[in-house]
Amino acid sequence: MMSMTFGVSSSVTLLFDFWDVHGPAGMVLSVFVVLLLTVFYEVLKVWRVWLSTHSKLAEPQSLYAAPPSYRTDSSSALDSSPSESSLTPMDSPPRIPSTRKSWLLHGIQTVLHMLQVSLGYMLMLCVMSYNTWIFLGVIVGSVLGYFISFPLLGQI
Repeated sequence: MMSMTFGVSSSVTLLFDFWDVHGPAGMVLSVFVVLLLTVFYEVLKVWRVWLSTHSKLAEPQSLYAAPPSYRTDSSSALDSSPSESSLTPMDSPPRIPSTRKSWLLHGIQTVLHMLQVSLGYMLMLCVMSYNTWIFLGVIVGSVLGYFISFPLLGQI
């Protein structure tokens, strides 16, 4: 039965039978690969946000007006009350026709989402090997990936 406590062994099997690590050199290489996969995971999250904000698939605007922030003397108290004005429909934004480009962008976002979820589960399974070095590789990769990709998120 597999041990359910963290250990510092240099012998571990990660994800697949062919990724069988024996010795310090293999462990260093495996930690480096896991670290790079984690950095890619963090960059992929920012890339998905960038793609969604730069496409026409961004959130639709609300069809209802916000309550007015001022009141004129000619308007009645009922017309300017927040309960009445918040339900006043605005002119609807122009509908974006379903084009080949919007379907392509949606398909790209779907593939990126699938890749992100799959990579996230694979990294979780690496951590569940209960090897301290692999765990530290995932943590350092996450920190490094966030450090690299966070400034890119600010430019969006």
